[in-house]
Amino acid sequence: VQLQACGGGLVQAGGSLRLSCAASSRTFSTSAMAWFRQAPGKEREFVVAIRWSGSRISYADSVKGRFTLYRDNAKNGVYLQMNSLKPEDTAVYYCAAGGGIIQSAIRAPSSYAYWGQGTLVTVSS
Repeated sequence: VQLQACGGGLVQAGGSLRLSCAASSRTFSTSAMAWFRQAPGKEREFVVAIRWSGSRISYADSVKGRFTLYRDNAKNGVYLQMNSLKPEDTAVYYCAAGGGIIQSAIRAPSSYAYWGQGTLVTVSS
């Protein structure tokens, strides 16, 4: 499975961006897809994930109410609508996918076998 992420850019605080992640193969080969982000000098952190079974979506507390994840069946992937962006959302955003991921492990980067190349989101104050 290859993942292609796009949609990053520069936006002012309070603005919106939409990130897209497309998979090279049908998502039935994976059990979950997620977005992580990594700011300079910080560890990669969980943003949001969806388990295909039941379409359960989990959000990090820091983005809940501002970010919304949608399935994109046409692209075998997902897109992330980010609203009310804050300077602290500035990071490289990575999409990830994997198989056999249980709900309790969905926030761990180590659970995901496939990663996209990352797309930079910069939010200016």
